[in-house]
Amino acid sequence: MTNAAANRPEPTPVPNPDRAVTVWEDGVQLSFTFADCMKYHGQGFPGGVAHAFAALGRALPELAARIPGGRVERGEIRVRTPFGGPGARDAFELVTRAVTGDRYSVIPELARPERGNTLARYVFEISAGEARVTCVIRNDGIVTDEFIALTAKPDKTPVELACLEVLKVQMRDRILSRDPAMVYDVEA
Repeated sequence: MTNAAANRPEPTPVPNPDRAVTVWEDGVQLSFTFADCMKYHGQGFPGGVAHAFAALGRALPELAARIPGGRVERGEIRVRTPFGGPGARDAFELVTRAVTGDRYSVIPELARPERGNTLARYVFEISAGEARVTCVIRNDGIVTDEFIALTAKPDKTPVELACLEVLKVQMRDRILSRDPAMVYDVEA
C-alpha cells in the first residue's frame, strides 16, 4: 500500500453523481460522469478531476450555443491552462482526447497572479472550432489557502499527507455540490 493510499479517507458519496458532460464524436453523443472520469484517472487527485469536470460542465453548453448545430465535436476541443495537475489532465483527456490529440497545453503564462496564489492557476481556456470560452474559478472558498499551502510544502509528514487527502475530498465535494456556473465564471 502506498503512502497516499494509507492516508486516503474512506470513500464518501459523490455529490450529484448523475451529472454528466456531453460531447459528440462522428455523430455519436458521448456523456461522461464524474465517476467515469475518476475510473480513468484513479484515486490520486479527485479535486483536480472535479475542477476539469466543472470547467467542462460550464464551457461545453456555452460552446454548443456558439456552434452551428449545437454539437461540440470531441476532436475539435482544445484546452489551454496554467493548471498542470494530473487529475484535471486525465479528466480532460477522457472527455476530449485533447492530450493524445496534442490539443491540450499547460501554459504557465495564462495564470492570473493578480488573483493571488490560491486562485491564480484555476483558469481553463476551452475552444472548439472558432468558439472559445475561458473558465475562471470563482472566489468563493472553493479552493482554500490551506490546501494550496499544504500541496506546496515539501517533505510532508504522515499527518500532513492524511490532512491533504481529506482536503482533496472536501474540495471535490464543494465543486460537485454546486452547479458548474457556481464554480467557474465564463469569459467570452
